[in-house]
Amino acid sequence: MKMKNKWLFMVLAAMVMAACSPYRYYNTQSKNSDFSNYRTYAWLPELDSLSKSYYNNAIAQENIYETADAALQAKGLTYDQANPDLLFRYKAIVNNTSRTVYAPMWGGWGWGWGWNPYWGMGMGGGVGTERYRAGHIIIEAIDAKTNKVVWQARGSGEVRNPEKAVNDLPYVIQNIMKQYPALARK
Repeated sequence: MKMKNKWLFMVLAAMVMAACSPYRYYNTQSKNSDFSNYRTYAWLPELDSLSKSYYNNAIAQENIYETADAALQAKGLTYDQANPDLLFRYKAIVNNTSRTVYAPMWGGWGWGWGWNPYWGMGMGGGVGTERYRAGHIIIEAIDAKTNKVVWQARGSGEVRNPEKAVNDLPYVIQNIMKQYPALARK
């Protein structure tokens, strides 16, 4: 029984840690594309980055290409620069943005400083904004025959220093590439 509880605790801990990821992931794909027809891929040159000081270096490019290549090959695609079915490219963006800052609300039952059905601290209204740097890595898959984007995914998160942003790239790219549709085996 103790072993079962240990595994349950480990699974719950992993779920909590995954929910606390500082990055968010989004994707979209063409509804008219049959991804089982794509077997080979190549890379286009990266798009002009809007974050020269963060991701425009050889270490960042190596992290992106190597991690994405491993994920694509694990999904059954083969690298073929001469005759690819898909062309991949990425774009890195770091921009200044802002978010609302909320004040804590203290109180308990009743109308006090604001309605809070739980005893203790809650969230009050927005009291201001704070500026921060947001980093985004966008990866697109383009059908080589039609030259149309058939899949796009993005990983976004707060960026506090350039070194950590570059070191986090393998983790971010792995999670972006998990969004790529699984190939149906023929």
